Amino acid sequence: MGKILAVTGCPTGIAHTFMAEEALKKAAAELGVDIKVETNGAVGVANELTEEDIRDADGIIVASDKDARTYRFAGKRVIEVPVADGIRRPKELIEQILAGGGTVKAGGAVKAEAASTGAGQESIGRTIYKHLMNGVSNMLPFVVAGGVLIAVSFLWGIYSADPASDQYNNIAAALKRIGGVSFSMMVPVFAAFIASSISSRPGMVAGFVGGLLANETGAGFLGGIIAGFFAGYLVLYLVKALSGLPRQFEGLKSIFILPILGVLLTGALMLLLGGPVAAINESMMNFLANLQSANPILLGIVIGCMSAFDFGGPVNKAAYVTGTILLGQGNYYFMAGVSAACITPPLVIALATTIFRNRFTEDEKAAGLVNYVLGATHITEGAIPFAAERPLVNIPILMMASSISAVLSYLMKIQVPAPHGGFLILPIVTRGYLWVIAILIGSLIGAVVYGLSRKPIPAAEAAK
Repeated sequence: MGKILAVTGCPTGIAHTFMAEEALKKAAAELGVDIKVETNGAVGVANELTEEDIRDADGIIVASDKDARTYRFAGKRVIEVPVADGIRRPKELIEQILAGGGTVKAGGAVKAEAASTGAGQESIGRTIYKHLMNGVSNMLPFVVAGGVLIAVSFLWGIYSADPASDQYNNIAAALKRIGGVSFSMMVPVFAAFIASSISSRPGMVAGFVGGLLANETGAGFLGGIIAGFFAGYLVLYLVKALSGLPRQFEGLKSIFILPILGVLLTGALMLLLGGPVAAINESMMNFLANLQSANPILLGIVIGCMSAFDFGGPVNKAAYVTGTILLGQGNYYFMAGVSAACITPPLVIALATTIFRNRFTEDEKAAGLVNYVLGATHITEGAIPFAAERPLVNIPILMMASSISAVLSYLMKIQVPAPHGGFLILPIVTRGYLWVIAILIGSLIGAVVYGLSRKPIPAAEAAK
């Protein structure tokens, strides 16, 4: 039996990445296959694939929602899928690659040749999503660090960073200043890493400058998306257009021509589009803010359903990123519902496995205990293994529970000034005790419904 390789990665690099790694290793062991899995986690690449690994591999599975540097696999059969597929159907992916499925990865002028299965061919939508998520994954540490530091500064008072206020405190002012700088890097970093995902390092400079101009013109997050994709594909085009230059001009091309043209053209576009995009951006944010006041129940249902639809996937991330944008504009109410909705699914699982002990196996009850920790720290992904078991039944239950938590958070007008952290940030949450009550009500209702939806397990089976 030959050797196969795998790469896993998710936008946050926290849960999906390692769940897919574990699932692939477990499936490979069951099939008697030798596998090495590289993880692209939050703290960097672990168990990195070497040139020798790649040369000797029979095939490679890339289960990643961000750039996995697949150019390394030129000439090898590769199956590229979302990270969720690595969790849900690892055995099927391994069997496909062993059967000769996948796509031969292009290298230089070599064209990709699809195998008869067609597996591994990415759609345009999937490609765009990966570039977008590469931006999100690199942006999040800046958002979390900046948001939490700003939030901590409020412990001295809401005006503690204002020298003209009686609440002014030097430490609070310093924290807010540092956090503000980190938070202000959100859009430039986002745009830079979208561009980098498309055209590697040459596109990063143009994307970063485009993101800075998006900030300056008020185009914000939408402007960052435009700048990132334009810069990335522009530089990719320029690299191909200049490929005929003699090798003596490689240095001139990489440090002079590409950066100047990339920054100039991307900058000109952002100056041209900055005003109109800023107007669209402001209209969208105002609509959400008004909905928050006019119809908090509808907003809570929408946010709850989005957050529990794919547990850290693109729909969940859309709600979360919107919350962080509004957070940067001083709206702390919106994030309260988003965080509550993200915390709820793992707590539903944890409570259900505690209350209905005769309806879960010993392994499931052990996983349920872990979900107390995952839920309390805002890691929604802990609910994935349970949701995947009966998705058509379990996901709607979790969406309902998250919606209840979000709706109650909005009705109680709770403010959460930090973008992440779960219950660890309770000291800086306005009406924190009510927020916990809102989340526990949604989680408990969801746990009861989820528990009742399962049948009791015979004692002999429950021990497994």
